[in-house]
Amino acid sequence: METKVRYLVDTNIWLERLLDQDKSDIVSKFLDTVPLDQIFISDFALHSIGVILSRLKKLDTLDQFVNDLFFNGLIEQISLDPHDFVDIISNIEKYELDFDDAYQLTISQKYEMAIVTFDKDFNIEGIDRMTPGDIIE
Repeated sequence: METKVRYLVDTNIWLERLLDQDKSDIVSKFLDTVPLDQIFISDFALHSIGVILSRLKKLDTLDQFVNDLFFNGLIEQISLDPHDFVDIISNIEKYELDFDDAYQLTISQKYEMAIVTFDKDFNIEGIDRMTPGDIIE
């Protein structure tokens, strides 16, 4: 039986599409190509997107995003519990990451997922990082 790759989609990927930035088209192709049951978002990423879109006064976009993800798309949100903070701190120290990147990395490790991101801070040996282009090629 073939194991499906599971993807933790980082905050910058979602924002690229939501804000119609330079790489929006490739993100759209990624989201159209990969089965939704293989795409995940962390609670941290969801909350960060909420903060950013609310600051930009894009509450309609935030509302549509949440509806598209969880009610229409059935994307699963995953999180860490307080016991996992030991691993977050370890990843901060080991890879010299900031907290949000270490949180994403810890989730990807805990749930055995590849991180889909444009963030070059994840370009470190031992981290399973991909871009949307890597996946759809």
